[in-house]
Amino acid sequence: MVVSAKITGIKYSPFLCRTLKTYFIEDLSNAFSHDGTFILQIDNNTQVAVSWWVSPKRTRSYPYARVYDSLNFQGKKITIIPVMKDEGKDGDRDFLQWDTISLMSLLGVYTIIAYYVDAEKNLKFKNKITNQKFDINYIKNKLNEIRYFQSDALHWNLSHIGRVGEIANRALQSYEIISKNLKVSMHSTMTVERRIQELVKSKDSFMNLSRDLARKAQHRELVTNQPKEKLTGKKAILNIKNFLGGQYFFTCDEVFIMDNSIYLIEGKHSKQSILPSLEDIKDGLLKMILFTNLKDVKVNEKKYNPSPILKLTTDKKLIKDKLPPIKIQYLTLLNKESTVNNFHVKINGIDLNDILT
Repeated sequence: MVVSAKITGIKYSPFLCRTLKTYFIEDLSNAFSHDGTFILQIDNNTQVAVSWWVSPKRTRSYPYARVYDSLNFQGKKITIIPVMKDEGKDGDRDFLQWDTISLMSLLGVYTIIAYYVDAEKNLKFKNKITNQKFDINYIKNKLNEIRYFQSDALHWNLSHIGRVGEIANRALQSYEIISKNLKVSMHSTMTVERRIQELVKSKDSFMNLSRDLARKAQHRELVTNQPKEKLTGKKAILNIKNFLGGQYFFTCDEVFIMDNSIYLIEGKHSKQSILPSLEDIKDGLLKMILFTNLKDVKVNEKKYNPSPILKLTTDKKLIKDKLPPIKIQYLTLLNKESTVNNFHVKINGIDLNDILT
């Protein structure tokens, strides 16, 4: 099934954002070492909420949960994403996709495309690195630019993406130095150089290249059930357009149609725990932000009323009286978030509101 939809704006009230620690900009390196999301005090009058991605791939280290935690902040929200991450020949290599930048633009999050300049050798593998570090001075400069930037996140992200080729070249040069210093073989540079050539051509080339790769990833995900999903229905392709004509490519874990309603389901599963992790839930909530703002939802040109559902499943039976107080607390907030933002949460097929009452 292919579902098409539009988004004309985002309205959403989060309730599960954690309390963020505040760091001074002089202590930025320490902030990266201790928190995935934090408040940064740039000067006496300026604070921003900062999240950062370990890898540009959105399925690693819960980057959506980190971004979610910044959404309750009333000032500028900034996320830092590496243009690429190479873990060495014995590890993975991931590249930034245009659709990630697009999603951040939809959410009103300013994006800094960054690069790693230092790392340590992973002692378990011959050709693998770990504990990679950003170029802190570069990030500080970009933070200051955003501080004085007068337009919105979309316009910043569009202007910043124009330098992606230059940033990718910096990343490649840094990995060459890391490889030499640590005596670790990295992945072939030929693929990276070809990508950089595409990126340098123009912003449109980058967008088109990334969209093509996003479509391929979308179709791969369509036929793959992840371990953290326990699904009974069919996956679907979800293609979203915004008011500027930008396109976003997602998959919906489970979709079914009943009468004039289409149920769009994001699934999170836990085998070991009584509930999926809070990070998994927040990851799912970022999808709810999208699903609750969809307009003109169609399948085969027929229009349907969207009904978003966050589906939490476990291999263990959930008994409310046996839940620790901390889990009752965040389930209560999750229930409030779903009520205010017009989506449903089901745990092992039972509506969350029924579990709590």
